[in-house]
This record gives sequence, C-alpha cells and structure tokens, in this order.
Amino acid sequence: MNTRLQPSHAFTVIALIAIPTIAAAWSFEIFGGYAPCPLCLQQRWPYYATIPIALVLPLLAKSSPAILRAGLLLLALIMLAGFALAVYHAGIEWKWWQGPQACAAGASLSGTLPDLSNARIIRCDEAPWRFIGLSFAGWNAAVSLLISFVALVGARGDRKSSQA
Repeated sequence: MNTRLQPSHAFTVIALIAIPTIAAAWSFEIFGGYAPCPLCLQQRWPYYATIPIALVLPLLAKSSPAILRAGLLLLALIMLAGFALAVYHAGIEWKWWQGPQACAAGASLSGTLPDLSNARIIRCDEAPWRFIGLSFAGWNAAVSLLISFVALVGARGDRKSSQA
C-alpha cells in the first residue's frame, strides 16, 4: 500500500491550498475592506511564484521525476521564505520585535515617502483582524508551513515506484 504522496499529486494539493489562500487575501481586501500593509503585500509574493509553478511544472515535466522533485524542493524553499516573512510580520504585530520604520510610519518599504494626500496609512505593527488568536500574518505562517511540508513530502515521493 502506497502511503506516500506522489510528486504529481503534491503539486495538485499545493495548488488547492495556495489558490484559495491568495483568493481569500484578495477577498478580505476587496470585499472585507481590510487594506494590506506593505509586509502583507510582500507575503503574497511566494504565492505568486508558487501557483504558476504548481500548475505548469507537472505538465511540462510529466515524464521526469527528477524535475518534479526539484520543482517541489523549490516550492518548499519559496514557501519557507514566505513562512519566515509571515512569522516576522506576526512578531511585529505582537510587539515581539520592531519592524521596519516604514511600517510604523506608513512609508513604503522601498524607502520612499507615501503620497499622503489621499492615502490611508496602513501600519504593519497593528493586526486589523484575528481569528482564534492569529492575525492574517499568523494564518499565513501556518498555511506557508503546510505548503512547505506538502512540497517536501511530495519531493520524497514513492521512490520504489519511481525507480522501477
């Protein structure tokens, strides 16, 4: 009985987690009125990289288990970076450490001043919403770690059947 996750199935699971996650982020922003801070926007970058890779790579490398495994390892690294950024942001919200000065002041993370004429300042050090004690950043950390785990398990795959 095969109890390991096949690499091709891992890509599907990753897409089925990542797509609704980024859709939820956009929905909270567009329909819920929760404007993202600069760190929130940066936490979306791993999803913008992960989703196309998860959808396209299995089609391009169907007959190459080595490429599929390498792609899953890449996704694990991307989402681990996303996990680290989300933990960093959550720590800022919990006041465990100080974030970039731009986050507290409302400037952009690129170092330029925001256009304050009609822009609302979104602070990175204030969580606008929490569910079961976790903010958006906290939930993103959990989902990013889950995706990383799925990618690593998929990269391990069923080596017996792939070696046959």
